[in-house]
Amino acid sequence: MTSTLQATVLDTVVEAGDGALIRVPAAGRLRIVDLWGNQAVDTLLYDADDVDNRYSAFDTVREQGGVFLTSGSRLLSNRLDELAVITGDTCGRHDTIGGACSQESNVIRYGEHTRHQHACRETFLRYGAPAGIGQRQLGHNINFFMNVPVTAEGGLVFADGLSAPGKHVELTASRDILVLISNCPQLNNPCNGWDPTAVQLLGWWD
Repeated sequence: MTSTLQATVLDTVVEAGDGALIRVPAAGRLRIVDLWGNQAVDTLLYDADDVDNRYSAFDTVREQGGVFLTSGSRLLSNRLDELAVITGDTCGRHDTIGGACSQESNVIRYGEHTRHQHACRETFLRYGAPAGIGQRQLGHNINFFMNVPVTAEGGLVFADGLSAPGKHVELTASRDILVLISNCPQLNNPCNGWDPTAVQLLGWWD
């Protein structure tokens, strides 16, 4: 399906460290474009009518039998409802087990000097608040464009990204959903190429 079949109703740029909350109706398509390459886009999905029915990395990984997301991946909720499907992907794979950075995890991983650095968890809470999304509604998220290989011992490695300027991922909503985005500000590992950059959001729906 080409994007010309529907009018573009969303075209916005999210700067590094900023976020967005987008309501996407059933059958609507949301494209995230990595404008400069090697940028991690932390993302959560919710049933637009019930934010407690939210994206579950555990159920998504279990049901698809793989830890990485790409074209064809069904994004499931904690109630096993299909929230969206990845219907376009020019990057190749995306992480959903590495989690979102927070001020607390930054301190543990990188040292006390990072305590006051901005992090994705704070962005999620800021942009999610108008929809009733609070700490209890935050779970393991998707990290679009982020490369987190799994070692033979089952450990995680935050590695250089696989993306490049202009690469994109596109979601098609299976029901009315809320998409909560934090364009990751992380400076302490290579998930953003040590230099967080902006991304573009494009949407098509009636």
